[in-house]
Amino acid sequence: MLRLRSSARLLRKAQRVLPTMTRGLSGAASAARSTSLLHPLPGLDLPPCLPDQLARLPTRITTLPNGVRVASEDVPGPTACVGVFVASGSIHESPESAGATHLLEKLAFKDTAHRSHMQIVQEVEATGGNVGASASREQMVYSYDTLKAYIPQAVEVLLDSVRNPLFIQDEVDRQLALTREEVQEVQKNPEKFLQEVLNLVGYEGAIANPLIAPEEALEIINADIIRKFYHENFTADRVVLAASGVDHQQLLDVAEPLLSDWHKGSPVETPKSTYTGGDFRHKAESDMTHVALAFEVPGGWLKERDATIMTVIQTLMGGGGSFSSGGPGKGMHSRLYLRVLTRYHDVQSFSAFSNVYDSTGLFGIYLTTPPDFVAKAVDIAVQELIAIATPGQVTEVELTRAKNSTISSVLMNLESRVIVAEDIGRQLLTYGSRKPIDHFLQCMEELTLDDIT
Repeated sequence: MLRLRSSARLLRKAQRVLPTMTRGLSGAASAARSTSLLHPLPGLDLPPCLPDQLARLPTRITTLPNGVRVASEDVPGPTACVGVFVASGSIHESPESAGATHLLEKLAFKDTAHRSHMQIVQEVEATGGNVGASASREQMVYSYDTLKAYIPQAVEVLLDSVRNPLFIQDEVDRQLALTREEVQEVQKNPEKFLQEVLNLVGYEGAIANPLIAPEEALEIINADIIRKFYHENFTADRVVLAASGVDHQQLLDVAEPLLSDWHKGSPVETPKSTYTGGDFRHKAESDMTHVALAFEVPGGWLKERDATIMTVIQTLMGGGGSFSSGGPGKGMHSRLYLRVLTRYHDVQSFSAFSNVYDSTGLFGIYLTTPPDFVAKAVDIAVQELIAIATPGQVTEVELTRAKNSTISSVLMNLESRVIVAEDIGRQLLTYGSRKPIDHFLQCMEELTLDDIT
């Protein structure tokens, strides 16, 4: 009973105090609202901002007597990446060696003259590293990323894998079986299938050589064919060893003894390709129709300014799926999302794409729609491409947003050591040097509406 009376007294006291507290809080809130957060607080000194771009690290390049180029950028941090880049791809295949590039990718890091595949796996695991290989129409890439302390071991394992493959027939047969399954899966994936077919239909010559091994080639190819293709194309003058996060002299000390006896091949003329255009139709078991509409970008990467313009236009057009979202040039703010996907609900996907090579390339729109809407969807795609080239159809705000988005994407990608190493290697194979990133950024910043029309 005493406790209840005490509680009642406290409650009556609180009722008398609360109105006073409320008035005080209201006054404080009013005072706080009198200072707008839209303007800097008075009397507050802000520290100076960091520059938009920090100083660039130099790319050091050494050419060995046999023609192998060793290049590196000593990016600070605990990890590093080293890669071997070879100017060899499906464009260098003949009818007899068709599919060799695809199989070389599959046979990467398998048995060598000094190690079994299991030994390679164990040594890579011991360093906490990751290895990988990728093939394209013009280049082959083998990479190894790990902690800096293990770079000597990484370089030795990497170069042994690239320089001394055995191509044992049993292993080739296993990879052929896996490749057949992969080819069948690609045929069930409309987007991948069309991206491959575009090159076969659009070109005559080397670019039209299939990157994904055709089924008829898989019935013929064997270890001897792969070995012959390898020795003809993997020559010292067509090889770059590129690394990021590694001291250049340390890289040379480890790599030069392993590279100095690599034989230098005879000069090879780049295989020729001619853009012809074409039309391809394939009946598939699908409820949707997939369309890729593209045209040539003459000059490819070698015409740097045109390639840069194309990259910004791709960001500007953007696109995505019917449930896509994201930032400028990727999702909701891009032209194709706002002008197509939000207006035409029959369109399931609608995106700009590009396939760029050293001296040519393709740019276009990939779309997915029900069969009864295909004619309209293709017409929309044509109109969107025409709109980009029509003065007054693209605003300065859109272009600025696309340029900023592209620049942001490039700089963020270059924070990855793997991508830095790849950028070094691919540029050396394409340009013969590594152009500073500021060169490309300046080109993007200087683009005007007149450049894209």
